[in-house]
This record gives sequence, structure tokens and C-alpha cells, in this order.
Amino acid sequence: MSRHVNAISNRLSLRSPQRESLERLHRVCELMPPRQAVSQNADLQAALEIIHSEYPTVTDFERDFPSLCFALATGVGKTRLMGAFITYLHLAHGIRNFFVLAPNLTIYEKLIADFTPGTPKYVFKGIAEFATDSPEIITGDNYEKAATITDFIRCKINIFNISKINAEVRGGKSPKIKRLSEYIGQSYFDYLAGLDDLVILMDESHRYRASAGVRAINELKPILGLELTATPIVETKRKGENDRFKNVIYDYPLGRAITDGFVKDPTVVTRQDFNPADMSREDIERLKLEDGIRLHESIKAELYTYALETDSALVKPFVLAIARDTTHATELLALIESQAFFSGRYIGKAIQVDSSTKQKEEQMVERLLKVESTEEPTEIVIHVNMLKEGWDVTNLYTIIPLRAANARILIEQSIGRGLRLPYGKRTGVPVVDRLNIIAHDKFQEIIEEANRADSVIKLQTLILTDEILAVKTIIPVVPKLNHLLGYPQPPQTTAESSLESSAIPQVEPIFTTPEEQAIAQLTHKVIQGLERQPELVPNTAALQSVEIQSLVKEKVEELYKPTQLALEGVTSPPDIAAIVAKATEIVTQQTIDIPKIIVVPVEPVETGFHPFTLDLASLNYQPPEEKLWLQSLSTGVGEALGMGEGNLHEKRLEDYIVSGLIDFDDISYYDHADFLYDLAQQVVEHFKTTLSEEDTRKVLRFHQPQIASFIHAQMQPHFWEKAKSYEAVVHSGFTAALKEGGATVTGQNIVLDYRHSPADKSNMAKYVFIGFSQCLYDHQKFDSESERLLSVILERDTLKWFRPAKGEFKIYYRARHGQAQYQPDFAAETAETIYLLEPKMKTQMTDDDVLAKKTAAVQWCQYASDHAQKYGGKPWAYVLIPHDAIAQNMTLKGLANQFAC
Repeated sequence: MSRHVNAISNRLSLRSPQRESLERLHRVCELMPPRQAVSQNADLQAALEIIHSEYPTVTDFERDFPSLCFALATGVGKTRLMGAFITYLHLAHGIRNFFVLAPNLTIYEKLIADFTPGTPKYVFKGIAEFATDSPEIITGDNYEKAATITDFIRCKINIFNISKINAEVRGGKSPKIKRLSEYIGQSYFDYLAGLDDLVILMDESHRYRASAGVRAINELKPILGLELTATPIVETKRKGENDRFKNVIYDYPLGRAITDGFVKDPTVVTRQDFNPADMSREDIERLKLEDGIRLHESIKAELYTYALETDSALVKPFVLAIARDTTHATELLALIESQAFFSGRYIGKAIQVDSSTKQKEEQMVERLLKVESTEEPTEIVIHVNMLKEGWDVTNLYTIIPLRAANARILIEQSIGRGLRLPYGKRTGVPVVDRLNIIAHDKFQEIIEEANRADSVIKLQTLILTDEILAVKTIIPVVPKLNHLLGYPQPPQTTAESSLESSAIPQVEPIFTTPEEQAIAQLTHKVIQGLERQPELVPNTAALQSVEIQSLVKEKVEELYKPTQLALEGVTSPPDIAAIVAKATEIVTQQTIDIPKIIVVPVEPVETGFHPFTLDLASLNYQPPEEKLWLQSLSTGVGEALGMGEGNLHEKRLEDYIVSGLIDFDDISYYDHADFLYDLAQQVVEHFKTTLSEEDTRKVLRFHQPQIASFIHAQMQPHFWEKAKSYEAVVHSGFTAALKEGGATVTGQNIVLDYRHSPADKSNMAKYVFIGFSQCLYDHQKFDSESERLLSVILERDTLKWFRPAKGEFKIYYRARHGQAQYQPDFAAETAETIYLLEPKMKTQMTDDDVLAKKTAAVQWCQYASDHAQKYGGKPWAYVLIPHDAIAQNMTLKGLANQFAC
């Protein structure tokens, strides 16, 4: 395996299909060194035969130079892959001149941004060689005066729109790039064509198959072409038929991207019990549009809640409505922005993007490109021909096709632009990871099409029920402390208010005037800063000392800026000392001393892997054809076919596997040799059950990187680490600001007193419970009836309690797929003890995951108790409670006596 491939893949955090593409480019460069010009037909044919012998899908370069297509599904990351290709060719082969081709203005501008240092999606981020000496970016707008035609530039990347090199201008003149330049004594096009190391990268390469584009690209005479597209086909005049590219070297289709979790889950949606028999086309269209908007509002609420609960960036979803034609699009816009459509809620929130608005296209594109911003009002985009390449939005969640089309077209054309994940990876929350296609009238047809054996994707299904379509309200879950100190409260967020404003009682602030609230909030801010000084303030009790009170008062006085009306001589100045004292008392009352603990090893950490048996059922590589191993290449452009530079002949078959495994950063040959050879022996014996020793050798040499990756993936669950001893480092002794969250609720009669059991115990998550006096929040949600019952006990038996939000406790445990963070269900403080409480189904008490969390929580409680003991604090205890043991007649002390760990 190439050290460059390894390094670039790690630095750029390449996904598996991106890495495999880079590995194939590396292999091509072994077979056909890029510095060796391949221009004559005989050379081109010889090079094609070499590539074809190893990659049979490449049957024609389709250009006058070697050109290879990497077909990666939308959303997998083609631009980052281009950055990886350029980095590899420059570092491994000394290529300095690159030409990146864009099919339109939108992609052209996007590529310039992505290749410019300091931008959010900079493609070379992490490449040390480019950190201080970044590639020179030459564009179709600055190439005339760019002082880059010199030997002193490390690496030059030309980025051009295809129209700049193949468009004729008025009077039959050549494009400007082909005209004589006074700066270089020839045209810039001729300068590029004369370079002996020009590599061309074609983004969305299916757009360069017309004769003019092909001719212009051929005239550049690059030494290598790298094409990237999600659709490696050329539309033909034969209805319903397409010609597939003949130079595809790597194909990663949409179906695999969905299965591997790199894009959203496309889901076809219909209404429950929907029957279109008695409905007109207009009625069906109106129902689809309205249901799509109702689903959009539901998604919007769920995304808002997810952002609050996970402390993630807020994603603002939008809807794409696909119209029949421009007239229909105009009618839809008028309807959506009328008072009759959801009471005018979407006036000013919809845009129409089609050929009828060409004069406003730049403005529309700008709005569309900003549609991810929460500051941009657009929530509905109306389009005739779907979104084009380059509009790489991540927040398209609902598509409403309103034009006649067969199922295959609806599937292929309705999902391409909406597949990108807003957080870059799947979250595990279905609504966040799903793309919805409203298809009431085509539902069954689409399902049948998606289930065909040759279908590229398998669609999920969603049946719209009254529960899903009901208006959702997001109730902010805010700590009581925020209310008491007078912080501005976030409003309930809903499309149509489904709750009476009095349903959730509001805690009245202790401080009533703006001046008092400002000082109280500054006090809280100063106390939060003191959290990070555990030696000075180890717990909230220390805040009451004279020394700390004086320190807080002094800092508040520095920060406080009175309003104009509070200036001396206008009104009486506030008593800062008294307000600081009262605010400190409130913070202490509304806080449980939760320390922030980091566990670190005292001695060097030992790591290793527990022995295990590999699952080799799917590992069935076959040896390459004999001619691939015996052919002697006389062209001088390659070595023995199938052999990489590092794939030397090994004495033992197991050595091929071991040498591949030790390339991974987490594997040390000296520490793991016996273990590695045990795994290698399992693989060798597996292949030798069906292959001869010589064929096994061929497979291991030829597929060494893939086999090593296959084994490495299975090793991860068996990883272990330990140190001779650990110590707990306390970064703060308490947390003065609990996290805010959000509760999504639907419909009426869902706000209940916590003492009352709800009618629908099987759907507990839809209720919000109020009436607490000891809880640090004024309302809470529960996942089960046993959790609600436990809250009744906690209200009776504790000084204070709450349900921790994600990230509140830094407790880490070893999960099946690596380290994970654990949040107990409840934290509660009594006069003697602070508890972490975890109600659990009785049948799950001995699950591996539950036991791993218990071990981590018990250890954390021990560290927290050790810290508390030093400063006169309370000990911590972890209590894992079976659900059937929780009843109102039980006490917390009784439960702890039985189930404390």
C-alpha cells in the first residue's frame, strides 16, 4: 500500500469509497506512470489494454488521452476526492499543473471557493505540504494577468467553466482564452496545451460528452484525465435508452451510499387509507402539497428539538415542489403565497426557479444557495426540472413531485439533490436522516419499481397518520434557575399554537427590575467562570465564603454597565452586594455539585486485541487470470500486472496479510505479532480450502489492501487498553448552568400533572409533565411509566433532582463499536447522598451494554466521591433499578439499599 495513499486518506479523513478511488488511481500510476506521455494511437491502445486487463469495465478512454471515470453517488464527496487526487499526483509524482473543469457557473464558483484556503470546505485542509505553500488558483476570470506562468510556483490549479474554452463568440471569433496574450506571447490555451504534466479533472463529466466539449478538452493535450460524476451515462436519442461510459474504473452507486450511511434514507410517503379513485388531479395535487407542508412542519419541529437536545447547529429544512411546467410553477407560487394557503403563513417564504425567471436567475440561485441559513426565509422552492448539479444543499427534507412521470423517473430525478446529510453523517435519529418524497398517487408503483431486482436503491416507506400530520409544538425545557434570574425565555415554537399559553406554568423571577436582573445574570456568569478553578471553588458551598463573595462582587462591578436611567443622580443605584449574595444563594439552591472529571493514565497505556475467530464467509476472492500474472509488458509503462511496488514476493503466505495490517496506525508488529499471524493463518486456511497454494498466493498479493482492511474492521470490537494505574483530574467541582433542551409535543391534553398516570402509557413520550417543586426544571418528559413513578418518589424524598441532558455527565464506556458517552436517566440529591439513577427493563439488566455503562458509572461515582470528601461534600452512588421494583410506596433509600452498585 502506498504511503502517500495512507497519509492523504488519514489527513483528509477520506470515506471508504474516496479512499478506494485514490487506491485505484495509485494502481493506475503503477501500471501507467503519468509522466510518460501517451499521445500516439499505438501508445494509447497499449495503455488501454494494460488498464483493461486489470479493470475490465474500462474498454475505451473515449478521449485522445488516457481518461478514467470515477462514478461516485451524489453526496459521497467528489470535490474532496479531487483534492485527494491532486495532492497524490503532486506529492507522489511531481505533477504541478492541473486543470479543473466545471460544467456551469454555479459549480465553477463553488469549486473556486472549495480550492481557496480559509474557506469552510477547503479541500486541502490537513495537507501539511500545502499549509504554508498552497497551490496557486488560476480562474477563468484572472488567467490573463495571473503571474503564475513560472517555474517557481509549487503547484498550479486552473479552474474554468467549460463555456470559457469551447464557446464561439460573436463574429465567429475564438474564445478569449485561445487568443494571443501580450503577457505570455501566445494564447493561454496554447500555453496549457504545451505543458508536459497537465492533468485535467472533469467535475460532473457527463456534461462534457457533446462534440464541442470533447474537442476542446482533447486540444488541451493533458497527460491524464480524471472524470467524476454520479451519472456515468450519455443520454441518447433513443427514447428511454442511455449509453453508459466506457471508461468507468470505479463505480460507487447510490444504493451502496444509502446502505453505507453516507447519504439520507430516501423514503416514499403516502397518506393512510388513501384512495385516489374519486379525486380529480387538482384535488390530489392540493392534498399532496398540503400533506407535504404538514410533514415539513413536523420535520422542522423535530430538527429544532434535536439541535437543542444535542447542542448541535440548527438545521432549517425546506421543501422542493416539482411543477409540470413554468405556467404551473407560477400558479403554485401564487397559491402558496396566498392567504388561503395555511392562513398566509408562507407569504415571502417561497421562490420559483425555472426558465421563466431566467432574468432573475442569479438572484434566485443566490437565495437557493443561502437556503441553508436560518436567516434566509425560504422554506419552499418551486422548480420545473429539478435542482441542477452544484446546488449542494444539505437541508432539503421534503420533495413533492406534482408532474406526471413514471416511477423510475420519479425515483431517479426526485432524490439526487436532497441526499446530503446536514451533519456530515447519520445521526441515528430517523427524522434527521430521512429524505421524504410525497407520492400519494404513485406510491405502490414506486414501491414496486424500487423493489425490482435491478433497482439501484431500496426505498423506505412512511404512511402519514393523523399523529404525524398533527401540528407539533416545541416547548423549551429551561432550568428553573434561568427563570429565577430573569433570563429572556425562548418562545414555544409551533406552526399553529396547539397549547393554551397557561398550560405550562411559568416560574416568576426573583429579580424584577432590569437592573437587578442584569446584575444577577452577571453574577451567574462570573460563577460559571469560577467553575474552572476547582482549587479555589471546589463546590457551590464555597461560593458563600466571604472571600469568594468579595471576588464575585468585584468582578460584577467591573462588568456592570448601568442604563441611562440608572446613572448617578437620576435613580438610586442598585445594591450590587445584596443582589450578588441573593443570586449566589439561588445558584447554590438550583445546582447539584456535578464535577467534571477526566480520567487519565498515570503510566504508559498498553493496548492490544483479544483473540477471536474471523468471520470469513464473505471473503471469496478468486485469482486473476493467468495471463495477468505472466504477461511481460514491453511498453515500458508498467510492471508485472497486479503487483504493486510494495507487493514483493513473500516466503510465507501469512506475510502478505501481516505486512498489510501493520500499515494501520493502531497496530504494532512488535506488540501484536503472534495475534496478527493467528489471524493471517485463519485467512490462508480459508482460501486454501478452495484454492491451490499458488492461487492463494496470487489472491493475497493482488488483493492485499482489501483483505487487510477487511480484517482490520473485524478487529475493532476486540480492542482493549489498560494502564498500570489511572487518576481522576477534576476540571470543575460543580456545574452552574444546566443545559437547555426542547420537548416536541402534539395535539391537546398532553400536559399532565406528574402525579397522574396518563391514559396511553405505551406512548409516554408524547406527554409533558408539570407540577414539580424539587425538580431543577419546571417540566419534564419521560420515556416510560416507571420513570414517571420514580419522579414521584424523587419529589417526595430528595432536596433536588433532574433528568440530565446529553453531555451533562462526562461518563465514557467501551461500547461495541468504540468509546461512547453515557448519560444516566436521573441525578438526585438528598441530605446525605447524591445519586445517579437508571431505571431499566428487568429483562435488560444483564445486557452487555447495560453492564458496561454500570461499570463506568460506578467508577465515576467513586472519583466524584473522592473529590467531594476532600471538601466536606456528599458521596455519590449509582443505582440500577429494574422497572418492576419502582412503585409509589417505595422510598429512594429503600431502592438504593436494594439496587445500589
